This record gives sequence, C-alpha cells and structure tokens, in this order.
Amino acid sequence: MRTNRIALALVASALAPALLAAAPASAADAAPSSATVTAAVAPDDAGTPVDEMSEEELRAAIAAVLADPDSGRGVEREANEALGGTVEDMREFLRTGYRLAQYEDDKVAVVTILGKPYAGRRVTQEINALLDAPTPEKLRTWLETGYRLAQYEDDKVAVVTILGKPYAGRRVTQEINALLDAPTPEKLRTWLETGYRLAQAEDDRVAVARILADPTISAALRAAAEDVIDGTPEELRYFLETGQYEVDK
Repeated sequence: MRTNRIALALVASALAPALLAAAPASAADAAPSSATVTAAVAPDDAGTPVDEMSEEELRAAIAAVLADPDSGRGVEREANEALGGTVEDMREFLRTGYRLAQYEDDKVAVVTILGKPYAGRRVTQEINALLDAPTPEKLRTWLETGYRLAQYEDDKVAVVTILGKPYAGRRVTQEINALLDAPTPEKLRTWLETGYRLAQAEDDRVAVARILADPTISAALRAAAEDVIDGTPEELRYFLETGQYEVDK
C-alpha cells in the first residue's frame, strides 16, 4: 500500500534537512528546506512533500515513528500530542519536532549509559566529549554505532583484567581465551553479562571441592563448605572470599 511505504520511509527522510545542516557548507547549501522535505518512497512513487501529505499519510508516518524502538518518552510525548492536534501540528512534528524530541531522548540515553557499572574509560570519555558540545546528529550517530565500538573496547579491557585475577580458574580462562580468539562486541558483552558468572561459579565449586579434600580442615569449615558447594554463584564467591575465614572465629 502506497501510504504504508510512505510512512516507513518518512521516518528517515523527515530528518534529512537537520542532518544536512550538520554537514559541510557546500552540502548544506544544496539541501532542501524543511518546507520541501519529501517522503522517500518506493521507485514507482514520485515522493510526497510533507506539506502535501494527506492526514492519513501524516498519521501513518507518525505511527511509524512511535513504532521505532529508539523512540523514548520525549518522542512519544510529542508524537502523541501531534496526533491529538491539527494536521498542521502533525506536519510541524515531522518537520522539526521529531528531531528535537529524539535529541531529548538521546541525551537521557547517554546519561543513563554513563551511570551503568560497566561503562568503562572509553565509553565515559566519548560520552563526556559528546556532552561538551552535543548536537542531535552527534548523539544519534554515537548511539547507533559509536557506543557499540566504545563498549567493545571497554569489554576487551574487562576480560583481560578478569584473566589476571588470582581466582580466574580453568573454566574462566578457557572461555576468555576462546572469546579472544574470535571476539565480537556482542560475544564479549553477553559473556560479561551472563557467561562470566556461570564460568566463575564452576571454578569456585572446584575450589570448594579442594577445600573439602583437605583432611586437616576443621569440622566447622567442612560443614560450611559442604553447605555452600551446591549454592548460587554469589554464595560460592562470598564463601571463598570471606566466609571460609569467618567459620572458625
């Protein structure tokens, strides 16, 4: 259906003037004004300027914006307000309101990332540089491509740091070496979020089993080790780091 094709493509094309405004002057000089933004449609469509779109086409385009997973509270608020207003309100949202609302959401997103416990040195440096001189285009580009690469760099540092810890046992070492043989941003992040915990738990159970194999340990330590060996990863780590030293006190 022609309206659907217009709606899906307009999400990208409506921002074209703003993106070109951030480009070199020669490119900006050739850019169309917001009044002549057109929906990039299939080859058999001529394209519809925003000012010439029907109410149905405008509503479909804004619905496509709302369906975008990158649309946060700011975009949702402004889009719904436009849908509840006049046809001109909807046009104005697609001309300029969408870009500014997405900018608002993107600023929230980068500050949220900055507060994550795994935001390392590279992510922090790049976000701080962005926030020193932010633009809608810089933030969107970084969130779409730069964040993944910056986090990848931090994650490589994280796994190498883990490899150097004294309690990194055989399973953790094997899994990290396998990751580093063919690393990707997604593999490293997934392992740090879920795989590391499980691999460390396996190594920690081996460490507790070694304690149990020592015939010289006290009855209290043996009982504590037997109790924790089938415990959670967190219980195992706590026992090895702290609990075993508190048993005989």
